[in-house]
Amino acid sequence: MRDHYRDDIDASLDLIIGQTALMDVRAPIEFEHGAIPGAVNVPLLDNDQRAAVGTRYKEASQNAAIELGLELATPAIRAKRLDAWSRFTQQHPNGYLYCYRGGLRSNTTQAWLRDAGIHYPLVRGGYKALRRVLIKAFEERLATRTLQVLAGPTGSGKTEVIDAWPVSLDLEGKSLHRGSAFGATFTPQPAQIDWENQITLDWVHLDTYGNIPVLVEDEGHLIGRIHLVPDMHRRMQTASVIVLEAPMQERVARLLDDYVNHALQHFRQQNPENPWALLGDYVSQNLARIRRRLGGLRHDRLQQAVPDAARAMDQQGDPGGFNHIIETLLTDYYDPMYRYQLNGRDAQVLFRGDQSAVLDWLGQQHHA
Repeated sequence: MRDHYRDDIDASLDLIIGQTALMDVRAPIEFEHGAIPGAVNVPLLDNDQRAAVGTRYKEASQNAAIELGLELATPAIRAKRLDAWSRFTQQHPNGYLYCYRGGLRSNTTQAWLRDAGIHYPLVRGGYKALRRVLIKAFEERLATRTLQVLAGPTGSGKTEVIDAWPVSLDLEGKSLHRGSAFGATFTPQPAQIDWENQITLDWVHLDTYGNIPVLVEDEGHLIGRIHLVPDMHRRMQTASVIVLEAPMQERVARLLDDYVNHALQHFRQQNPENPWALLGDYVSQNLARIRRRLGGLRHDRLQQAVPDAARAMDQQGDPGGFNHIIETLLTDYYDPMYRYQLNGRDAQVLFRGDQSAVLDWLGQQHHA
């Protein structure tokens, strides 16, 4: 045999966090809907083959489904699969393979590899067992670890504090969304399960800090299309609060960079000749999403200001028009919403201050 013999293994947290190479032989569509972080999809069946075998299983029997699978495995397809699996095993001789439940597809993959002289062990219970391990790890930490919530008005720099403080979970960063009407990052958000799996692993890695409270940004139940696990959201509502403060001018400048300049850079790649029209459409579309909460008159006035703001920035490099739009949004939309969300939580507030003061306070609490 080409590889030294190793036994099949049970799903465990150590297997996942140890960066062990994992070969996921499920169909691509299954992998897209949820995968173990770091795993590589090298499927036995493609999406169409999986659907056909599944239909045969439901309409006939498991044996009939197996027969169809063998029919679909033409010599050319089998050679292609073996080539991909063989390359993976050569690159990762100490890895494991798995399918959904560690059953038929895993055993078939093992058998084909064995026929080619390669022994490669599998994870018993497959993806389902690995996913249960991650769910248990998340629930255990949610039940035993203290959370602290970082609140603050939009544009105050909460993400910068989360990035700077090591004992934190970056809920927005891992969701690839900034959590507001203008929060899209032009990168597709992960699948819900992938986000949950990654946040769990991030939390597990914080175990090295012992009982230091874990800092998370104050969030609603949705970050773009990612929804917070309900039990975590409930914990966040009752957790102690640290309030980050920043002057309006600083907040406007930060949002101009985060939203307008970031979007402009993206649109310059799409249309180097005239990114300004795309930027104006982008801002207008986002304003339209919050029209009802802004109120029709205020919304219409902001919409009318967008073309002039884009023109001034294009022709004179003057961001003043966008600064006005941002300040109006902060004053009339985001700040009232923030005050409403923080209302009634005064007793939970442990500290208030700017970025430097908050980070100093967190450091002092850590060393206390």
